Amino acid sequence: MTLIEIFTDYVVNKKSLVEYVELRKTLNQRGEFNDETLILAQNNLDRLGRENKKILDEMYAILFKIVKLDRGHCVEYPLDFIKEILKLYKNSVEPKDILRDYKEILNHKYSGA
Repeated sequence: MTLIEIFTDYVVNKKSLVEYVELRKTLNQRGEFNDETLILAQNNLDRLGRENKKILDEMYAILFKIVKLDRGHCVEYPLDFIKEILKLYKNSVEPKDILRDYKEILNHKYSGA
């Protein structure tokens, strides 16, 4: 498996990004995000799950729908998801706003246009 395939597996299957960081170290390969960023993303996922599980579940539902539609941008799906997760808890951005923005991906980025 390539590194992006492993990363995709971890993100889509809700596996720990902290564990992914450790696995990636054994592969001696660089990924899109550095270790600290991935650990922050996992912390944000954990916090969102504790504070607003409904929004977390909706975020994953959107990701699953994007993956299922698979319009040729499969490398970007988990990367974009993590980028949205990293926006959480910064500059007083509300999770509902992140969810709203992430939903727009279905209408634009992966619409095949």
